[in-house]
Amino acid sequence: MPLKTKRWCVPSEPDDGFRVLVCRYRPRGLPKAKETWDVWQSNLAPSPELFDAFYGKGRTPITLDAYREQYIQEMASQREAIAALASRVRQGETVTLLCSKDCILEQVCHRTILAELIEAEGASNASA
Repeated sequence: MPLKTKRWCVPSEPDDGFRVLVCRYRPRGLPKAKETWDVWQSNLAPSPELFDAFYGKGRTPITLDAYREQYIQEMASQREAIAALASRVRQGETVTLLCSKDCILEQVCHRTILAELIEAEGASNASA
């Protein structure tokens, strides 16, 4: 499937296709003219409460497994948005999910979990 993940600050490449920023907040101080994405879908980011719980703001951080489980629960209400991205991928369009410039560890980033949800949605619709 043509689905990729990157940080928004990584220069775009011709094969990035449709670039989707999936951060809760728009990058601070970045002029709109310098945006590197086609669309911003903050609804596909973890809630502020989940983000704070994972990074331990004000408490002991939750585990990666708990974060993953809670993020998937939050995304249950975003099936339409996930299905729309899965449809693009299913039709052969490359979709690149972008996250924060500070999100260096892709394996603990919600964009990786989101990519899995999009792939699963695409697979379930392809077999239906």
